[in-house]
Amino acid sequence: MTMHINLSPEMESFIKSKVASGSYGNATEVIRDAIRRMQAEEIRLAAWHAAIQKGDDQLNRGEGMDYTPEALDNITQSAVNAMHSGRPMDPDVLP
Repeated sequence: MTMHINLSPEMESFIKSKVASGSYGNATEVIRDAIRRMQAEEIRLAAWHAAIQKGDDQLNRGEGMDYTPEALDNITQSAVNAMHSGRPMDPDVLP
């Protein structure tokens, strides 16, 4: 499919600079990469919203805990232990 779009001079210049730098072979590659990144961001954002909803649901069921210095220490120690265990990290805790 062919699609024609209008870009601001700033956007056009940005795309041309990406091609000129050798990062991309042509303007189409730049646009495709931008769209892939937008799609990935939408997926990440949907997962973030789902995790927040899951936490809200847990709190509504009374499954929460008080946030105290001791609780933070326990969470931190658990994360450090998991990090050094060699097991894959939970994707919900990765940046």
